[in-house]
Amino acid sequence: MGKGETIYSISRAYSVNVDELMKANNISDPSKLQAGSALKIPLPVQNKVQNTSDYKAVKGDTLYSIARNNGVTLQILLDLNKFPSGHVLKTGEIVKIPVKETAPAGIYSLIWPVAPKDISYMTGQMGVVVEGEYAESVKSLTQGKVISAGPWRKFGRVVIVETDGGYFYMYGGCESLSVKVGDKITPGTEVGKLGISIVTEKPQLFFMVFRSDVPVDPALAPRIGTSVEKDTSKIAFLKA
Repeated sequence: MGKGETIYSISRAYSVNVDELMKANNISDPSKLQAGSALKIPLPVQNKVQNTSDYKAVKGDTLYSIARNNGVTLQILLDLNKFPSGHVLKTGEIVKIPVKETAPAGIYSLIWPVAPKDISYMTGQMGVVVEGEYAESVKSLTQGKVISAGPWRKFGRVVIVETDGGYFYMYGGCESLSVKVGDKITPGTEVGKLGISIVTEKPQLFFMVFRSDVPVDPALAPRIGTSVEKDTSKIAFLKA
């Protein structure tokens, strides 16, 4: 556990549930954790996929190419099929593929940070992946203050904006950023340029919204032209 990290920031970074992370490490009071503590990371929720489809491998297929084409990591595919590391795929072998959780059609009529070509919900956490055009502007949905701007592990370059009402908007997957910590922005402000996902090799935005340390469905979060009640609640892990 590094300096400045919290149980919440670690759970988000590894896409695992906070309660599962605490249970796996017998933690009752996360405020007592100290830098340098070793933590066991349980199997991420996104790896516990129940809805799958069968894919029959054809000549030239590899597990890596199948994972990339389906927008998942190689490790997820290995775990889902109980393949050992280094498993060599054979032509005709059946591989279980996670079924992508698509968003309802009406969601495309909403305002999004980028023009959506495709939208899907993240598996295991309340967020969405929005496919757009490479290098297009990623625009803020609200006014607010930038509290974080920079690289953030698997999400690439990320901007986090704090708004009235205790909401925090996370814009991840940017190739470059157009704002810095402390900037006050308005709806439509460019926060960065959309980059390419290293997993899918597609231009994808990872968009999440939190309030009072609880994820909010991005489709239901306040947008341009909406108002939110004043609330002083904060999200601890975002400021860790």
